[in-house]
Amino acid sequence: MGIRTDLENNFDFEIIDEFLDHYAMMIEIMEPLIIDLGHDDRYGRSVEELFRIFHNIKSATSYLKVEPMIRLSTFVEDALEQLRLRDTSANEETISWLISVSDMFLQWQEDFKMDNELSKINFSLLILPDMEKA
Repeated sequence: MGIRTDLENNFDFEIIDEFLDHYAMMIEIMEPLIIDLGHDDRYGRSVEELFRIFHNIKSATSYLKVEPMIRLSTFVEDALEQLRLRDTSANEETISWLISVSDMFLQWQEDFKMDNELSKINFSLLILPDMEKA
């Protein structure tokens, strides 16, 4: 029994389906937005959109009680809050870390599709990069 079955046993099918549809859309635009953080002219819009995405994932998974996704989305949302205070592009270390985070959320999307248990969070994702150095 996987994550989708667990959710279907506890929530209405339509709620789960709506979550997965929205989640797929957010995952699809996540990586291009992360890459745009490296460009001064697109930085502000991209960091705001990424913050909104992770906030929405946190909210939805909190409702569905999907603990690993709550924890990682909260952690990333806090990091993005720091990035929102800046007005210059993100460094490569930050972008690489966020790409790895995006990969984790992509893996979870696959876990939902295949009705697997959620993959474990890679420990390296829980270590913030040095977001200040150039």
